[in-house]
Amino acid sequence: MADKTGIEWTDATWNPVTGCAKVSAGCKHCYAERNWGRLQHLPAYAGRAFTNVATHADRLLQPLSWKRPRRIFVNSMSDLFHQDIHDDFIGMVFRTMARAPQHTFQVLTKRAERMQRLLTHPKMRGFVGDAPWPLPNVWIGVSVEDQATADKRIPLLLDTPAAVRWISAEPLLAPIDLAEHGLHGGSGQLDWVVVGGESGPKARPMHPEWARGLRDQCSAAGVPFLFKQWGEWLPVHPSGAAIPGCGTTPQREPAFRFEHDHHFTKVGKKAAGRLLDGALHDGYPGACLR
Repeated sequence: MADKTGIEWTDATWNPVTGCAKVSAGCKHCYAERNWGRLQHLPAYAGRAFTNVATHADRLLQPLSWKRPRRIFVNSMSDLFHQDIHDDFIGMVFRTMARAPQHTFQVLTKRAERMQRLLTHPKMRGFVGDAPWPLPNVWIGVSVEDQATADKRIPLLLDTPAAVRWISAEPLLAPIDLAEHGLHGGSGQLDWVVVGGESGPKARPMHPEWARGLRDQCSAAGVPFLFKQWGEWLPVHPSGAAIPGCGTTPQREPAFRFEHDHHFTKVGKKAAGRLLDGALHDGYPGACLR
């Protein structure tokens, strides 16, 4: 568990499970796998391949010792609904979250089928005792990277009991239309949308229109929108000059071009920043911790 994290939308991380496996294009340059090597000196990681999924019973009660309220990302180094994790262990994770109402727990998965199946089963509710269900301090989200993953995962999310339903479109690899998935007609079944480009040495660029499209859909539906990052790449003029409102970088030659003369240069996550059209978008669901 880490009391500090570089993830822009949370305050802390809690990893009762570590290790995972890739399931779609968004996993190609997985940050958790990329960081796995530097953790090999720790007993919980030593000698394990990233695909060797392990549960850590000794970490189950960690959030109970944190008294100051936090937003806590659950399993930044895994996926809570991975098929190798026993149903009962997932239930114990929810039991801990029920016992720590001072915190807000942010659960994010690419395995939406299992998420929906477990969280609609009476057995899972039994783990939280007399606590209300769905747990009011648990946000359930799915990670999507393009229209195909949105079409597959978001309907399952909307069919899952949750106090807050959200999506993380990071890395955003293609445009996504949410009109049929909880954002339509000035109202939203989705409660939060996070968007970000990819980071890391092999990061893929994110077209600005993809991010703008989701921002505008959220604005029309009154759904909070958070722009997490551009990632490694930044849009620039064909000359290489910076575009006002899109990060800060010295002029340099474009290194990548999308269709319709959209040019990008690789500047690194810090230089690329978090501004979308000159504005910081830091929306959260209404009752969140700040």
